[in-house]
Amino acid sequence: MFTPAAPLAIQAAQRQQLEVLVRAGTTPQRLARRCQVILLASHGVANHAIAHQTGLSRPTVLATRAAFVRGGLEALGHRPRRQRTGRVLTPAVEQQILDATLKTRPATGTHWSVRTLAKQLGLSRMMVQRVWQRHAIQPHRVEKFKLSTDPHFEERVRDIVGLYLDPPERALVLCVDEKSQIQALDRTAPLLPLRPGCPERQTHDYRRYGTTTLFAAFNILTGKVIGTCQTRHRGREFVKFLQQLEREVPPDLEIHLIVDNYSTHKSATVKRWLKPKARQRFHFHFTPTSSSWLNQVERWFGLITERMIRRGTFRSVAELERAIYQWLATWNEQPQPFAWTATADVILEKVRRCKELVGTPH
Repeated sequence: MFTPAAPLAIQAAQRQQLEVLVRAGTTPQRLARRCQVILLASHGVANHAIAHQTGLSRPTVLATRAAFVRGGLEALGHRPRRQRTGRVLTPAVEQQILDATLKTRPATGTHWSVRTLAKQLGLSRMMVQRVWQRHAIQPHRVEKFKLSTDPHFEERVRDIVGLYLDPPERALVLCVDEKSQIQALDRTAPLLPLRPGCPERQTHDYRRYGTTTLFAAFNILTGKVIGTCQTRHRGREFVKFLQQLEREVPPDLEIHLIVDNYSTHKSATVKRWLKPKARQRFHFHFTPTSSSWLNQVERWFGLITERMIRRGTFRSVAELERAIYQWLATWNEQPQPFAWTATADVILEKVRRCKELVGTPH
């Protein structure tokens, strides 16, 4: 229980003024309630009872009594001003935050957080947050890159980007690759389904029933995909996939295949299969080393992985392959080609700037 406060001493003239203000219809509600607090306090009403009657909080009742004691009736009408104790965000302070973020590291970590930098500089965390948002700075994020050392990098980039932006007539351009080691996994406990406020949950451990390899050819104009699953990804399996392409592509069309430098695509088995004159319509275009981002089928592999494979549960390889073929058929009902807009010059300029930053001009 709170200790009862003594009745507030007020003069007769003050009481009369307070009563007039409480009764007047033109008195602001905020002022009228404070006047009512003082009148009740003068009659010895407990602070918690005053708070209950006026609808104010007990701290507000205490603050109102204290203001009246200090300044009388005039103090009731003044709004208390917020005392700013922190620093104001000036251009100098903003530059200080940027310099600390971009040019220094904390002694106990690899990057700054809002709170650690605010503590280090003696600022509020919201001030640091505003500066980071204004300049799109995200110290918690890191992106990875890999520069190709292929001596024919520029030549191959121009070749492949040329196919994307200006495909040849009476020809089909297909981005080809294989997604190997797709695992048929089943969780050791049933999935807990999605519900409001709680995501779908699955156990960390799993049972593994085997793997399959998905060979796919992505049509850059229509977005349709020719695909097949095979047990391995050697040269002979790749030849089987090429035979499938040979059957499905009309014989009057040239076939331009964009592939990476994996040994399977250059094996002796593949070279022997390509020798007959009837197969001279197959043209291989190799991406530069460490440049899988140039092959559009890799983006399609990302879609099927994200939307079906990663969170799927499969109790056998056959069940996994059925799911892949079903997803492939659904995709081909409404295929979506990717819009490639970057020219070779733009790509090469970005790579040149990146090499300058890391100090590898070649």
